[in-house]
Amino acid sequence: MSTETKLSTETKLIRFDWAMKTLLRDKANFDILEGFLSAVLRQDVTIIEILESESNVLDIDQKLNRVDILIQDQKKQYVIIEIQNCHVTAYLERILFGVSKVIVDNVKAGEDYREISKVISISILYFNLGLGEDYVFYGNTEFRGLHDNKPFVFRRQRADKKFDQLKSQEIFPEYYLINVERFADEMETDLDEWIYLFKHAALPPKCHAKNLESVGEKLNVLKMNSEERHRYDLYLMAMVNEQDAVETALNKGLQKGLEQGLEQGREEGLQEGREEGQINGKLEVAKEMQKSGIDMKTIIAITGLSADIIEQ
Repeated sequence: MSTETKLSTETKLIRFDWAMKTLLRDKANFDILEGFLSAVLRQDVTIIEILESESNVLDIDQKLNRVDILIQDQKKQYVIIEIQNCHVTAYLERILFGVSKVIVDNVKAGEDYREISKVISISILYFNLGLGEDYVFYGNTEFRGLHDNKPFVFRRQRADKKFDQLKSQEIFPEYYLINVERFADEMETDLDEWIYLFKHAALPPKCHAKNLESVGEKLNVLKMNSEERHRYDLYLMAMVNEQDAVETALNKGLQKGLEQGLEQGREEGLQEGREEGQINGKLEVAKEMQKSGIDMKTIIAITGLSADIIEQ
């Protein structure tokens, strides 16, 4: 390992979510995202352009909303990279909606359905979404025979009357869930090196992944000018403050809900009490969040309650 690489691994780097909001949208820095996507998809990826997406916003007040970026690659696929910093109740439904919206928004009226581009959703999560021992999960849509369990292959006729054979995975969306906090810093693949970067905001001791070493140069905190460093520091402080407010509201709300559920359980039975406790817990969480001044979108995302119920 060279001295230059050793120094870069010891240097604190800009958090990847802030980089996605700012630096990585510059074409000169596409190589960083191309390296990460190549590690996830296990093939070389070239970015053609970055498109408008829901959170292409630099406002630090949107710190706990997801930070995402919408990319189109050389295969005309759409790739959504999303970083989520706090727990969201209906997260799977939300990424399903996000993928569906990209598909609908990029289909012109009257256009042949064969022109629909494939969408890949990659979520970098800083919270525990559910059960499972792994730290990277993959999902797709696959059609298999109900009796023989063999994959179904589509035949599509081309203009020259010949046929193409397609599997459902070539058409339907794919999903990747990366649970950063579960990663145990054991690096066996190129993707592991990128996850180390996400977890520690620093390079791993040895870099083998494509374009990862250039991160040390381009995302070096010390290379930010005074104005950039000031905005970045405000962003970090705002994240810490809001995460603390959310965690405090969650703990207080869940405790109140549990107490109410136990009381209800004594009167109506344990199971009904548990169910009542879950509902009360969400309501109390919403109340505590409102008291803390947390915005409505964040409350809805975390509790899964509707805006109408929260307002009532």
